[in-house]
Amino acid sequence: MSKCELYGFRGKTNALLRSYLSDRYQRVLINNSSSNTTTFSEWGKIKHGVPQGSIHGPLFFLIYTNNLPNIIADPSKPILFADDTSIIISNPSPSKLKEDINNVIDNINSWFRCNSLSLNFDKTYFLQFRPKNSYELDIKISCDNKLIKETKNTKFLGLDIDSSLSWKNHIDQMMFKLSRACYAIRYVKHFMSQDTLRTIYFSYFHSILSYGIIFWGNSAYSSNIFKIKKKDN
Repeated sequence: MSKCELYGFRGKTNALLRSYLSDRYQRVLINNSSSNTTTFSEWGKIKHGVPQGSIHGPLFFLIYTNNLPNIIADPSKPILFADDTSIIISNPSPSKLKEDINNVIDNINSWFRCNSLSLNFDKTYFLQFRPKNSYELDIKISCDNKLIKETKNTKFLGLDIDSSLSWKNHIDQMMFKLSRACYAIRYVKHFMSQDTLRTIYFSYFHSILSYGIIFWGNSAYSSNIFKIKKKDN
């Protein structure tokens, strides 16, 4: 590509980006099925964000939140996956742990204000990890003067994690899914070839069994899972 062509390509790309990010409008449409009428709101100009469902939306989101880990990296460990952000804070001293939490929350609040964002409190929780026989710390976490709810277990990338890392809830859910898979395999095994049954097993049973096994495989409750697997065999 010549230098002239390269500059022309860049100019076209910049024009496309400007078109993508500017001069966009939206309105609300309500269909009333009982009266068979449709009501429209006035068009409003979009001043922030990108079109929903667009191909470039996730990329712009990652660019937009790219500096968040650096803001809260000390003394926490941030984990970002798409639009799901988790923050791990640990300290053997209860008083120091509370201080670290407050510092991280203050940094997050500042980052939100600078980036015109707000926390979704309906989807935000905090979880204390502790041994079963240890006492639970009295911790209140607030962001923008609103309390963040505490939970005893949470979903993280398809894994159900509880406060003591016993994996009981996760294994209970797996047992339900695997029992249904066993029933389905037993139901069709008289009509399918061995190759087809093998494909069904790996797609419907083994995929559930193997996911996250490095975490829950050593749990005291994992023996229940392997009993189901023996029945399936």
